Amino acid sequence: MKKKKERRISGDRIRTGGTVAALAAAVAVFAVMIQLEKSVLTQYEKGTIYVAAAQIPRGQMITEENYQQYFVEKQLDKSCIPETALCQPDQVNGLIAVYSIDPGVLLTRGMFEEYSEITGGMKEPVVAGFKAEDIYQVAGGILRAGDRVHIYSVMEEETTLVWKEIFVQQVFDASGAAIPNGNNTAAAQRINVYLDREDVAEFYRELAGGSLRVVKALD
Repeated sequence: MKKKKERRISGDRIRTGGTVAALAAAVAVFAVMIQLEKSVLTQYEKGTIYVAAAQIPRGQMITEENYQQYFVEKQLDKSCIPETALCQPDQVNGLIAVYSIDPGVLLTRGMFEEYSEITGGMKEPVVAGFKAEDIYQVAGGILRAGDRVHIYSVMEEETTLVWKEIFVQQVFDASGAAIPNGNNTAAAQRINVYLDREDVAEFYRELAGGSLRVVKALD
């Protein structure tokens, strides 16, 4: 009788030990699953990036006033977001599109240049506008915002390069209507360019004399 009781106690201990072991194994498996879940969630952690909300024309300057017209936030897996992505409002003010950008494109810094890069060598940058009486004076009217031009002075038989790689800020047709970059037919006759303020007087003086010619710099 005593031996049967000892066997029963021993069996109870074995069953209790098995239960404890199974519980410990279950806890261990649960902990592993939690870690795996955290790892998976980390891999698919979301981040914010700007995409083009509308067509961004080449040469378009992005400002605090218009960036919501061209930029919209999108949530993506962080693993899909490049390091050069634009994702905050303070990153976009003063950027100018290097080329035309289609709607829905993920926006990165390489698609833009900063206003300071364009005017960095100027003491006091200004926008100077002029009208060409003959479009042959302005590369046949093909100029568009974002182009860079060389401006020559033609005096008698001597031609001199006066300003190099001047940035075209905006162009207009003969009536004064702005020409968007997607328009490849309208002839640009009124041109706005960035100049240093100290060069403006000479620029208009030579322009009045009909001695200036504008040549488009090829990309």
